[in-house]
Amino acid sequence: MSRRRRRKLDTGGEFHADERWMASYTDMVTVLMCLFIVLFAMSSVDQAKFTALKNSLATGFGVVDEGSVDTASGIVVPPDKVDHDAEGFTGASEDTALAGTDDPQTDQQQAEDEVDSLTELRERLHSALDAKGMASDVTFTIDQRGLTVGLIGWETFFQPNSDALGGEAVGVLDTIGPIVTPTERQVSVEGHADYRGTSFPFPTDWELSSGRATQVLRRLVEVGGIQPAHISAVGYGSARPAATGPTEGDAAQNRRVDIAVLSNLPDDVRALIPSVLAERAG
Repeated sequence: MSRRRRRKLDTGGEFHADERWMASYTDMVTVLMCLFIVLFAMSSVDQAKFTALKNSLATGFGVVDEGSVDTASGIVVPPDKVDHDAEGFTGASEDTALAGTDDPQTDQQQAEDEVDSLTELRERLHSALDAKGMASDVTFTIDQRGLTVGLIGWETFFQPNSDALGGEAVGVLDTIGPIVTPTERQVSVEGHADYRGTSFPFPTDWELSSGRATQVLRRLVEVGGIQPAHISAVGYGSARPAATGPTEGDAAQNRRVDIAVLSNLPDDVRALIPSVLAERAG
C-alpha cells in the first residue's frame, strides 16, 4: 500500500477499499448499451443482418448456430383461406381474414342492399300516408342521393307567398318524421319556388324558399323527433325547377319542398344505385 493511501486510512478519511459496486454499475451500463444496439440493429428490416444477429446471439448464449432462418415473407395464410390459385385470401381483405370475420360486401352488394333499404323506407312512408289519405300529396324518388320525398303544389300546404305551415303540411310532416328519425340518416330539406310568381312580402324567391324549408325543418325536429345534427335546410329559390312548361301544373311542381333522406355510403358505391334501379325496373 502506498504511503498516501496508508495515510488516508490512518486519518479516518472517506476512502473505501471495497468498491465493487462500480463493477455492478459498469455491467448495467454495458447491458443497456447492448440492448440499444440490438434494438437498433433489429429496427432495420434486412434479412441478412437479422440472420447474422440471430446466429451471433445464439452463439453467445451457447445455442448451436442454425446457420439459416425461414426467409418467407408476407402473412401466413391458413389453407382454407387460400383461393383456387393459391394467391391470397378467398375474397377477404387481410384485415378481415386475420380478424376471422365474414367476407366484406362488394360495392355492388352494398348498392343493392341500399336500394332495398331505401325501398323499404319508401313503402313504410307511403303506407303511413295512405292510411291518412295523404299519399297523393307527395312523390317518392330513389336515386344515388337517397330517397327524396317531394311535397308538390305548396298551395295545398302554404298560403301564397307565406312560409307558415298549413294543416295539410303539418299532417304530412308529423307522419313522415317518426318514421325517418330511427334511421339516423342525414336529412336535407330543400325549398324551391315558382319563377313565374311573386315573392312579396319576401325580397326574393331565395328568402321565400329558405323560409319554407326552415319551417319544415323545425316541424321535423320539434315534433318529428329528428336530431338537429342529422338535418339541414337550404333554399334554392327558382334556380332548380322540376318542370319548365308554361302550364299551371308545371308551376305547381316548382312550388315545392323536397325532403331528401340521404344515403351514407361512399360516392363510388352510391354511383351504382342507378344501375341497380334500372336492372330491377327492366
